[in-house]
Amino acid sequence: MPEKNQAALDFLLTRRSRPAKTLATPVPTHEELRPILTAAARSPDHGKLEPWRFLVLERAALQRLAAEVERRGPARGDAPERIDKVYHQFADAHLVVVVVMSPKVSDKVPEIEQMLSAGAACLAMLNAALASGWGANWLSSWVCHDREFLDVALGLGPSESVAGFIHIGTETVAPPERPRPDIDAITTWVDG
Repeated sequence: MPEKNQAALDFLLTRRSRPAKTLATPVPTHEELRPILTAAARSPDHGKLEPWRFLVLERAALQRLAAEVERRGPARGDAPERIDKVYHQFADAHLVVVVVMSPKVSDKVPEIEQMLSAGAACLAMLNAALASGWGANWLSSWVCHDREFLDVALGLGPSESVAGFIHIGTETVAPPERPRPDIDAITTWVDG
């Protein structure tokens, strides 16, 4: 029998993201954030390409991004409520780590595998933050794919995009449990 890590399994079976709008200060210090980033960097990475990198956004940077959302949203023709929602994603935040998908040219590792690795880094960071006692949430929105926002607000390279915005802070409200998938309904056992 393999050796079971029951504490880790219990954590994974009960983990729950915290809504970003309920996260407050304090937020992790640079030293407290480092093991969370390190855990995320241990994500599966076929070819050892590191097809992701991290941008740690602190308060002033988040305020700048909120202003950029207010500028860019109307230029895109977005509805005011859609702009407002994304604006508050940054304006009300205190610490956000951007997982930047940064694909590498490879004959062996297709870009889709690199994208999946960036997604794995998002989940690993989210889980590491939660396991460290912080509240955390993985968000996305139109800003993940808007080339002008990526270039102007985040300074990303032409082949880079955002896999996720990981909000990390102090939990202020325990979220209610939500319905989970019916494992029997989504699982097919194949023998032979």
